[in-house]
Amino acid sequence: MGIIALIAFPATAFGAGGGLTAAGASTDSGEPATESTPTPGSIECTTGPEGVRTCTPVTPATLVLGVAAPPETAPAAVKAAIAAANRIHTRPYIWGGGHARWWSPGYDCSGAVSFALHGAGLITTPMDSGEMMGWGVAGKGRWITIYANAGHAFAVIDGLRWDTAGDESGTGPRWHSEMVSTAGYVARHPAGY
Repeated sequence: MGIIALIAFPATAFGAGGGLTAAGASTDSGEPATESTPTPGSIECTTGPEGVRTCTPVTPATLVLGVAAPPETAPAAVKAAIAAANRIHTRPYIWGGGHARWWSPGYDCSGAVSFALHGAGLITTPMDSGEMMGWGVAGKGRWITIYANAGHAFAVIDGLRWDTAGDESGTGPRWHSEMVSTAGYVARHPAGY
């Protein structure tokens, strides 16, 4: 007789989880969200009756059996990026995969990162790693950071590394709880995230 395991994931682990801030709903200086400048249009910060501003801390996503589950407090675009990545988290590595079309039998590094960003509504066209070096805003983001150089790209989304390298069972887009060296990479992030 076999053992049956039941694992419950939040609805946001696979679902789109929402969209982005409506156009014109807030202004964004392009700086990463912080305790004093939260993600535009989000509910990350509230002001209490005494005028005290309280911001929700960034709580890392949970990794269970290779699937990332964001906390309920994550912005909708972050949940959507994670949900998109979860949809392709077992695909194999294919050079150029994810560049000719969004759905591909496999993905390369930048194709996998592009897929997650597209799922969040942050890009409309896949980018290669060279293009990612100039995309978005310079530096680390609060929720999403892209690390790119001329030969490779990976992302850190809500504390988990989304990468095609470093998986002991093979290659292809996978979530990783451990970080790798970022020496030789440019850090970029979507404005406000």
